[in-house]
Amino acid sequence: MSFFAIDIGNTRLKWAQYASPQPGAVVLSQGAVFLENIDSLAENEWRQLPQPGSILGCNVAGDAVRRRVEEQLELWDVAPRWVVSSAHSAGISNGYDHPGRLGTDRFVAQIGARAHVLARGRPKPVLVVMVGTAVTVDAVDTDGHFLGGIILPGHGIMLRALEGGTAGLRVPTGEVRDFPTNTSDALTSGGTYAITGAMERMHRHLAARCAQAPVTLMTGGAGWKVAPWMTMEHELIDSLIFDGLLAMQAHRLAL
Repeated sequence: MSFFAIDIGNTRLKWAQYASPQPGAVVLSQGAVFLENIDSLAENEWRQLPQPGSILGCNVAGDAVRRRVEEQLELWDVAPRWVVSSAHSAGISNGYDHPGRLGTDRFVAQIGARAHVLARGRPKPVLVVMVGTAVTVDAVDTDGHFLGGIILPGHGIMLRALEGGTAGLRVPTGEVRDFPTNTSDALTSGGTYAITGAMERMHRHLAARCAQAPVTLMTGGAGWKVAPWMTMEHELIDSLIFDGLLAMQAHRLAL
């Protein structure tokens, strides 16, 4: 039976239908819509899809958005399940002070990243980076223990904060330069270096903690903007949250 995965972020809803609920399963169909357009999914994007055997979703946009999505899912006779962060799941031990307060997208991305590392060979520490409306950089050790992570504003939030708090900074987006000589480039470069600098600092922390360089996996809608300016080895994986949802569903079925 096919598996339907849903990732509701702060800006967009992404979905993918897989041939089976197993890591590495074939993608049958996928898509994305902005949150303001989710009320027509049942009549448009999802209308011709076959009924899945199971549905698992990750939602950080709040209960109201989740309910709107559930209304669209009523076209199928399958009750969706939604991820709730917990102390342990699918190979990740959640070291947050209050495990249930960890953002579900971060939790699922860690599970997806851990699955990628294990599929490639021996266990290694992994730095899990999500670049979207906000940026998160999470450290997972060799044993799959989430040690902690940081949250910082994404590019858009940084620029809006500067525009709102400083006169005369409403300028077009510029380029990333080593030595910016205009305000547009200075703003774009500053935001990029803030994000990549935070990632590099966390990379050093995790390497020192685990006595080996971690694998760095990045995801998120704005990851492509940051990736070219990173100095450390890394991999951009657009499907990381979907990979985590697949791993969670497979783990649940194996219990």
